[in-house]
Amino acid sequence: MSPLPTPSPGTSRSSAFRRRPAWASRNYTLLTGAAVVTNLGSHGALIAAAFAVLDAGGSGGDVGLVAAARTLPLVLFLLIGGAIADRIPRHHVMVAANILNCLSQAAFAVLVLAGDPQLWQMMLLTALCGTGTAFFNPAAEGMLLSSVSGEHSNRAFALFRMAMNGAGIGGAALGGAMIAAMGPGWVLALDAAAFAVAGALRAFLDVGRVAERTSGGGLLADLREGWVEFRSRPWLWSIVLQFSVVVAVVGAAEAVYGPLVARDQLGGPAPWGLALAFFGVGTIGGAVLMMVWKPRRLLLVGTLCVFPLALPSAGLAVPLPVWGLCAVMFVSGTAIEVFGVSWMTTMHQEIPEEMFSRVSAYDWFGSLSMLPLATAVAGPVESAIGRTSALWGCAALVVLVTAAVLLVPDVRHMTRKPPKPTQGAVPATATSSPADSSPAGV
Repeated sequence: MSPLPTPSPGTSRSSAFRRRPAWASRNYTLLTGAAVVTNLGSHGALIAAAFAVLDAGGSGGDVGLVAAARTLPLVLFLLIGGAIADRIPRHHVMVAANILNCLSQAAFAVLVLAGDPQLWQMMLLTALCGTGTAFFNPAAEGMLLSSVSGEHSNRAFALFRMAMNGAGIGGAALGGAMIAAMGPGWVLALDAAAFAVAGALRAFLDVGRVAERTSGGGLLADLREGWVEFRSRPWLWSIVLQFSVVVAVVGAAEAVYGPLVARDQLGGPAPWGLALAFFGVGTIGGAVLMMVWKPRRLLLVGTLCVFPLALPSAGLAVPLPVWGLCAVMFVSGTAIEVFGVSWMTTMHQEIPEEMFSRVSAYDWFGSLSMLPLATAVAGPVESAIGRTSALWGCAALVVLVTAAVLLVPDVRHMTRKPPKPTQGAVPATATSSPADSSPAGV
């Protein structure tokens, strides 16, 4: 960041010593701060939910059922959430979703702290939390995309993702320590409080200058419009199809095969936890890189950076020693962050503002659609062909679908466009340039 300018005689102390860069608007700051708070809570809560099931006498299969209860409504309601977020003010959807998440996690915490929670109760509350996330994600992505404009968008996307990833690493570490010291119930309670704080921050978003959106001809009509927008762009649907496979096989490798390899060949869970930590550090490194690097061919660079996602599965198949596995996890974390920022920049410059949430919903839906199936069949596939073959298969699928996407001309030739006037973005102040921000992820 460049040094602060020397204030002129007429410059106020508050403007001379502003606490954020000139391009970081009030909305961007609120959205980033709220995302940090929720990631601190939610990453610890994911661990806490698993231990709550185990502490109640559940099995590994029961842990999987609770995880599936969160994922299923997330997939089912994403498209509806995207259509609603493009019909009514997005920050209203975000705050309402945060309230639902807060209440469901608070009830989960009370249930665990009171003792003897039943499996169906934990599944129900987790499903409510997944439902809130399904409505929140498209609205949040649309809100953040519409808050970005100008030449600093690349930096804003990278900084936002870096903040989220850093909070996720810290939240997982804090959650693990709290579970060991106080039990999972208090971590779930902390997650509920985090949702309450984040919802309060998002309630202060300034939408006064955002152009009002017409509601269209109904929810189904809005969904059809979003689908037409989605399918009319080959670069968009081809990469979403690619990630439906990539997310599925990488998720299966990390959630199922990684812990098994660590247990049987690397000495226990600690090495796998260390490798995952290196992946997180890699994502932060990738975000730092993208704050200064602006590749001209956005999707070509981003897609080339998907190939390294095959490395962790290949490393587990060998298997590499712990230091080697940490190295490939760091590289893959860095690479996926380069893709993420490039993807968000492309979405921001190519998708009309009034379509942000609906297109984002189709993106999320497509990318996550095969994940529950992949994690469910990972065990039977291992039994049928062996763990090593299954892992090599995961790596091969990542390479094959990524190579296929490079055959799409728009993916190879899409270029960064020069900054254009704000499309519905909220100016930082009357005297400063518009802000930049945006989420997304795989």
